[in-house]
Amino acid sequence: MIQSKNEENSWLDASGQRHLRHAGAPRIVSLVPSLTELVCDLGLADALVGRTGFCVHPRATLKTIPKVGGTKDVKLDRLRELAPTHVIVNIDENRRECVEEIATFVPNVIVTHPCTPDDNLAVYRLLGGVFDREAEAARLAVALTEALDDARRLAASLPRERVLYLIWRAPWMTVARSTYISATLAAVGWDTVPVVDAPRYPAFDWDAAWLGAAERVFLSSEPYRFGDRHLAEVEAAAGRPARLIDGEMASWYGSRAVAGVRYLAALRRQLAGLE
Repeated sequence: MIQSKNEENSWLDASGQRHLRHAGAPRIVSLVPSLTELVCDLGLADALVGRTGFCVHPRATLKTIPKVGGTKDVKLDRLRELAPTHVIVNIDENRRECVEEIATFVPNVIVTHPCTPDDNLAVYRLLGGVFDREAEAARLAVALTEALDDARRLAASLPRERVLYLIWRAPWMTVARSTYISATLAAVGWDTVPVVDAPRYPAFDWDAAWLGAAERVFLSSEPYRFGDRHLAEVEAAAGRPARLIDGEMASWYGSRAVAGVRYLAALRRQLAGLE
């Protein structure tokens, strides 16, 4: 988890690197889709000079921002041409060797690694501090804290449910308890199966013994785009109710976490017959 130092105007990232408040106009490249959205929501869209092809929110704003490849296959020559002062990366989403290469020619590489929705609070402080957007970061922190408090009150008022959260087909794949997705679902009282921490995205067959514990199945809209045509197939295989779910709301951190937690709480209320 990212932690703040007491030193004024400096913040630690997930790698333990200290970052000072930037003086002057920053040139930011974000290699993390959800944090590209956060950069814009912090009021830094004008400072964003590069993004990946997977950075799609906010759509209108990003239309004119140059792409530098994908999260795993960054075009380093293109990135170098943009002359960024800061590149934002993530431990899970970007390749370590690529990040190390970027650090040889970019002055500031900010490493992130939120593992739970609460970890977003430290990410807000980090980026808000480095880029002098502390007021905007504080507003996001208040909104997320309120959403999480509401979600946890809801979770405490209902029996916890075990759910199977599908992210891929052929092979069928789900999420382990060590993932951000699982932690976010748990905030509203949905505990993912299987009860394992590794591998983080296990493949499985429908005859797996642990599937009997699942009370509900969710089909995520990303990274595999499950649709209505898959519901009957999954319900027949699982033998229990299945429902489509907005994957961005469960898996995107950054500013999207606020809407994500609210979305999951509303869905939990709906499925429990509370609204």
